Amino acid sequence: MHASIKPQDLSATDVDRMVRSVAFSHVADWLMSYVVKQHPDRETLRQKWMTAEDRWAARAGWSLSAQRVVKSPDGLDLPALLDRIDAEMTSADPVVQWTRIACLRRSASTFPHSAREPSPLENDWESIATIPYRRAARRPSRPSGSTRW
Repeated sequence: MHASIKPQDLSATDVDRMVRSVAFSHVADWLMSYVVKQHPDRETLRQKWMTAEDRWAARAGWSLSAQRVVKSPDGLDLPALLDRIDAEMTSADPVVQWTRIACLRRSASTFPHSAREPSPLENDWESIATIPYRRAARRPSRPSGSTRW
């Protein structure tokens, strides 16, 4: 018997509980791809998770933010998002750091000529390159054609 999860059949509370119960990044990646990103309340969850203390919820919030930067940036305070990445990156849990980097990278490639001045973090690739990463992950690279991170 093959059971499948239908995101639309889950409540936001169910999804939140599932995200917070994750213990491995590959499970979190699967959950993000096949449940969270498909859930009708993903924006409400994103906003909630962006202030979460739970590392898996925070990771999900940053992952949804990275997706939103590309797909529907209207109404998103991109400068504030980038300032927050700059302020909190080095102290962030490693589980959360990579989704923040994804958000930073997507911001730079989607809006390469932002009016905002690049931060020291964006200009200092070496700082980002030294952040530990899991073996299966690729180190992020500077977006091609971008003079900014």
